[in-house]
Amino acid sequence: MELRRLGPVGQEKPAAVSEGVTYRLAPLTDEIDGDFLAGGGISRVREALAAGELPVWDGAEQERIGAPIARPMAVLCIGQNYAEHAAESGAEPPTVPILFHKHPNTVVGPNDDVDIPPGAQKVDWEVELGVVIGTEAAYLPDEQAALEVIAGYVTSHDISERDFQMAESGGQWSKGKNCRGFNPLGPGLVPADEVDPQALRLWSAVNGEARQDSTTADMIFTVARIVHHLSQYMVLSPGDVINTGTPQGVALSGRFPYLEADDVVEIGIEHLGTQRTAFVPAPTTSQRVLP
Repeated sequence: MELRRLGPVGQEKPAAVSEGVTYRLAPLTDEIDGDFLAGGGISRVREALAAGELPVWDGAEQERIGAPIARPMAVLCIGQNYAEHAAESGAEPPTVPILFHKHPNTVVGPNDDVDIPPGAQKVDWEVELGVVIGTEAAYLPDEQAALEVIAGYVTSHDISERDFQMAESGGQWSKGKNCRGFNPLGPGLVPADEVDPQALRLWSAVNGEARQDSTTADMIFTVARIVHHLSQYMVLSPGDVINTGTPQGVALSGRFPYLEADDVVEIGIEHLGTQRTAFVPAPTTSQRVLP
């Protein structure tokens, strides 16, 4: 089973997909968000499916797919969490998780177009396993407890602009991570008990040419370690998203060109689904003025 949100931007409605059939969740909830997850929403969906209480969504395949979780309170990101990606970035593998943030308004649907920001020269792709928190968590005692607060997993695209991230922004990572639409998410939220987060293949391609191809088994810090570690420094809220890092094969390595308008990036994670992002010029009215 997976949870989805379908419909035009700002008008998405909750859905569940089970055995290839899409069902409306209107009898259970108006939204897939932190409150729904914290209130046992996934269990209630399973019970309703088993009881045949959910209406089939006829024509669901014609609907736009939105991000599977409504705007989260936080999008937390872990940098350089694959040793070979750290190496291609010119850094030593970290000894503790590197944390940066994305604004929640970067989250868009898995197939939505994304702007090339005005003045951007180094837009880069990063396929990542996304973790969605299901219950409030702080000062977790161990990694097993960390796994128990996870609602599910999603395919996440941590898009970056490397000049904004590094050179011209004085090394402040978040400046290169927060442009409009820089976190396509989905297509679905797959419950945590249906996924082994450390045994998933993840991949990316640009204009049909392979770029990344790895497995979450190669993470430096496991999902359990990341969630436990973060909980020592902040309160994790239901609906929060954690991007867990990307493997080697990005443009930052120097082996591939950066993205330009009209490029198409496809990414995917085993069991979690695929995305297709077309990159387009930002509207001509947009301006970017540097100090």
